[in-house]
Amino acid sequence: MSVGIVMLVHEDLHRAAQLARHWQASDCPVVIHVDKSVGQEGYKGLVRALADLEDVMFCERHRCEWGRWSLVAASQTASEMMLGNFPDVRHVYLASGSCLPLRPVGELVDYLKERPRTDFIESATTDDVPWTVGGLDKERFTLRFPFSWKHNRRAFDKYVKIQRFLRFKRRVPRGLVPHMGSQWWCLTRQTLSAILEDPDRDKYDRYFKRVWIPDESYYQTLARIYSSNIESRSLTLSKFDFQGKPHIFYDDHLQLLRRSDCFVARKIWAKANKLYDALLTDSEHAMKVAEPNPGKIDRIFSKAVERRTQGRAGLVMQSRLPNEGWENGVTASQYTILEGFSDLFLDFEDWMARATGARVHGHLFGPERVEYAGREKTFAGCLSDSAELRDYAPADFLRNLLWNTRGERQVFQFGPRDSQGISWFLARDPNASVTVISGAWSVPLFNSNLNFSEIRKISAEQQKIEADHLDILRSYYTKARVHIYTMADFIQSPMEPLQMIIDDIGSRSNRRLTEAPRMVDLTGFSQFLQNLKNQGMHPYLMGDFPSGNDPRHSATATRKPYLVK
Repeated sequence: MSVGIVMLVHEDLHRAAQLARHWQASDCPVVIHVDKSVGQEGYKGLVRALADLEDVMFCERHRCEWGRWSLVAASQTASEMMLGNFPDVRHVYLASGSCLPLRPVGELVDYLKERPRTDFIESATTDDVPWTVGGLDKERFTLRFPFSWKHNRRAFDKYVKIQRFLRFKRRVPRGLVPHMGSQWWCLTRQTLSAILEDPDRDKYDRYFKRVWIPDESYYQTLARIYSSNIESRSLTLSKFDFQGKPHIFYDDHLQLLRRSDCFVARKIWAKANKLYDALLTDSEHAMKVAEPNPGKIDRIFSKAVERRTQGRAGLVMQSRLPNEGWENGVTASQYTILEGFSDLFLDFEDWMARATGARVHGHLFGPERVEYAGREKTFAGCLSDSAELRDYAPADFLRNLLWNTRGERQVFQFGPRDSQGISWFLARDPNASVTVISGAWSVPLFNSNLNFSEIRKISAEQQKIEADHLDILRSYYTKARVHIYTMADFIQSPMEPLQMIIDDIGSRSNRRLTEAPRMVDLTGFSQFLQNLKNQGMHPYLMGDFPSGNDPRHSATATRKPYLVK
């Protein structure tokens, strides 16, 4: 025998028994520490289940708690029993009851036999450790931590603040340079016995009893004193998320674990029967011999952390509702908002759909209903045309619509008659492309059969709404691509803005436009605006329409000629 296994067990005792038998079957003695919080009945059942194995022993029990000294005490007790009872053991491997060998134990024994003087323990100074979570790296060695972080968090945090306020600092024992690393190590007999038999052990133990999470620093620090050859890495594959919590491996991670070529992995779900059946197997079905290389799967874990912390652009759902500004992209794809176009042009939606091949909607935020393309009652993802449902969460409604139609450009109309609660969302979305013909909302009023006093009132209301909306679009915080034209400027030369919109959407053809959609009849519109002025309402958003001159446009009257082939 050359490798001894120290197992720390606190739950799933049936798996611990299965693992102990697997280790012992390869002539590796096992010393098991069972957490004192485990009931006597469960503990005695585990002892009986392994009673037939001579090289499996149970050490004195400690009540263990995460982040406290008790975990180090448990490993010390078990290691002392291992060294005292199995003199042929050359390496001691620390594992838990949820650690699962990924390769035949014989390969681990041979690997360590070729490296008889090498200690495998992750050990780095606090300046070189990037994985500490919670803001306590150097301070975990200079402050006191008498309170449990897990069970008495308020007292823990308050006591840390008091010590910081008083500028209290503990003195690190002379000769020690604090190091940190994974708690799962594999040490040689010489190094481990030197740590446990050190004449200054009592002094070191007293110091580390007040260090936070000492199981990640006790052996990692002391090994630097006694080891002649440290490889600063763990032979156990353990991955942690961005919160410092360990990843749990399930049945569908089998191929991922095999790709790592590591000897042991934690933390394995106790009900992952497929993993246990596949990996606790004979050597004929084991993995090929290879150097452990957990870096081969680091990319997958990095991607998982990125997906969990950032999510997918435009995806907001019950299981992931990020705070405002924390989204990884406000919406899933680019889209276009056209304001005033359907008021100024006849059958504009159909013309735009033919010209671009995009899905062109009406007023998605109209007051009566959601005007989907073709005026459907439901749209992608069973989105209803109910204005009430839409206005309950207008931003989420638009996110869902864009998420459900990924790959297809969406275009919709907007104006002062629509629900304005979406304005800031549109302005701050980099995926939005907004083109406004300001004042075009007055054209339907011009062609309406309402009393002029009512037209004046509605015009004043809509002009104020559009003015506020334009202020938002011109805001410093706006990230959307915004183009604003007064109605007077636009009708003088409509081709260039229309061509720009079509180029932005990406039309089916790269040919230039030769004619604009048919504009509504604006005969008498200048006098209409003058009548509004005469009634005390100043229609300034339309631009400069000289009195008595009706606006006219020509599809061929452009600012620059277009070559048509």
